[in-house]
Amino acid sequence: MDSYDLLVVGSANADLIVEVERRPLAGETVLGSDLVVLPGGKGANQAVAAARLGARTALLARVGDDANGRMLLDAQRDAGADTTAVLIGGAPTGVALITVDPSGDNSIVVSPGANGRLTPEDVRGAAHLLRAARVVSAQLEIPLESVLEVVRNLLPHNRFVLNASPPRALPPELLAACDPLIVNEHEARVLLGPTAGPDPGAWAAALLALGPRSVVITLGADGALVADPAGATPIPARSVEVVDTTGAGDAFTAALAWRLAQGEPLPTAAAYASRVGAAAVTKPGAQASYPTADQLDAL
Repeated sequence: MDSYDLLVVGSANADLIVEVERRPLAGETVLGSDLVVLPGGKGANQAVAAARLGARTALLARVGDDANGRMLLDAQRDAGADTTAVLIGGAPTGVALITVDPSGDNSIVVSPGANGRLTPEDVRGAAHLLRAARVVSAQLEIPLESVLEVVRNLLPHNRFVLNASPPRALPPELLAACDPLIVNEHEARVLLGPTAGPDPGAWAAALLALGPRSVVITLGADGALVADPAGATPIPARSVEVVDTTGAGDAFTAALAWRLAQGEPLPTAAAYASRVGAAAVTKPGAQASYPTADQLDAL
């Protein structure tokens, strides 16, 4: 490809998924379903979700030289994403241990593996992809210094989207580049600290005060809230039967980034992303649940 709608810089994991009636208490053992192993990781998920929707997508990530790494590469290629910048080796492929309860809610523990070896030097080595991309998207399952290196190598035509997950304190240099910063309710509270109240509108204003150019807060069944210095816009949720929420936020982020690459205003892009995220929760798994554009239209 000569150009990309979206370059995703992030993690690639093997998702190890078990369904449980309830999550165990401390010291307790709970029996679950048969183990299912699926391709995942926030970066890989977002690349697959965008590519399935029709975006020209590339992934910059690192996987191990193992069966899980090969599974992840195959999933990217099957979706149509460019994997020429996926690096191999340095550590075993990252793994996410996921439990899903009957309501579809999940709990996740991640062993970063090779994701933790994606270095600033790796980012600099992919400068040609930054030159070719309209939007660059990142998350926080890779080293923070590597995400900062992405920001330091952005070009004037690059729009930077950060999904601040898993949440952590972020330096002003990184926050200032975000357009938008995407967080869910939990992530917003972590970034804002103990003074965060119950009002998402107040969260949005407080997050903007930290420096990002725009903010998107996903609110589950209550939709989302889009905010920039001109004001805030609520995005209504789509009513669907929830099967599994794993990877739904990644589907939302990918769809949003792609529509921004098409030149859509942020509220319009977020409304489209809300449809994609809603479609994703109606099927089990992460990447397996992501719709094509035709499937989305048929829903």
